[in-house]
Amino acid sequence: MNWQDIARVLQLDFPEIPKLAVFFISLLLALLIGRYTPGIVRLIIRRFSPNQVTDLYENLIDPIRGAFKLAGTLILVSLSMAWLQPEYQSLFNFFSPFVDLGVIAGVAWLASRLFRQFVRVYGIDLLKKLGREADELLLVVETLVNVIIGFISVLAFAQSQRFNLIGLMASLGIGGLAVAFAAQKILEQLLSTVVLYLDRPFVPGEYIRLQDKQLGRVESIGLRSTKIRTAAKSTLIIVPNSTLMSMDIENVSRAKKVMVLLYMDFTKPLTDEDAALVRQVVSEGTDAVFGIDPGSTSIAFTGPPGREELNGARQRARVTFFILGSNENSIQLRKRLLELANETIAQRLSGYGIKFTVQEPTMYVESPVTM
Repeated sequence: MNWQDIARVLQLDFPEIPKLAVFFISLLLALLIGRYTPGIVRLIIRRFSPNQVTDLYENLIDPIRGAFKLAGTLILVSLSMAWLQPEYQSLFNFFSPFVDLGVIAGVAWLASRLFRQFVRVYGIDLLKKLGREADELLLVVETLVNVIIGFISVLAFAQSQRFNLIGLMASLGIGGLAVAFAAQKILEQLLSTVVLYLDRPFVPGEYIRLQDKQLGRVESIGLRSTKIRTAAKSTLIIVPNSTLMSMDIENVSRAKKVMVLLYMDFTKPLTDEDAALVRQVVSEGTDAVFGIDPGSTSIAFTGPPGREELNGARQRARVTFFILGSNENSIQLRKRLLELANETIAQRLSGYGIKFTVQEPTMYVESPVTM
């Protein structure tokens, strides 16, 4: 029994609401309810995992609330499109491809951000438990997963539009095989260009050093070759992209290091033996982190905060070292590794009866590497 049957029994006569009006009402509700998608997800997590709801929500969902809101809103908008059928079929056929594209793109973006957040929060700890070193492999895995998500998204959109993308690729593959043998050199150049754009070892405007130690500025990346302006003679070097792919190239512009400055405040003054132990544990802990400049750790002991001039007192340590990285993702990964190293240092020193607190926030100062 639905509301129409109830109205018939009670002899109530309601005017029939046009489906177009129902569509606009449901569209408005979708825009309003979609904003509360993170809260709905939190309720679902609480239903199936009540003990871990706070940890999962704060680590995985809250940092990417925007992606959840967008994906939830687009899914609800897609569901509201059902009210356009069959009376407004032409309107449905017009908007359906755009809505499907938005839903698939929104869900794909959410999946990519969610996997990235999972790797940042739990991936490093998981590798540590497995006895593996957390290095650039995490960034490579993240890139591969994003490529897979993008490929699945393209297939899903093609399937939603009843477009046989797999059959088209198979038919093109047979004919393309003959073309590949006829134009092998040209295809090699084009594929090298595609790899350069995807891998992005350098971009126009950056300085690179070639195998022959020539330093130059990348002016443009073409379909067949890359133009490099030398720094010494200001001449233009044109290098085929396939040659660059097989060459060891040093990107000078992306070489940068971040100086980390933190203060350790101890609960009691340190003896000479304690100070030496702290110096050893901190040096070993930072040198063990992948991406920290080896031997750059410097530790200076002073008096307590506000009384640094106190003679002989060792109640505060100023620790400085350098993090090396080529891009923002690698720097963020090393900062996360540094947080884990701080926990390890605190545990080791606590075993010797030395307790401390780290002054917040930790200072990060970018310092470009000189040419």
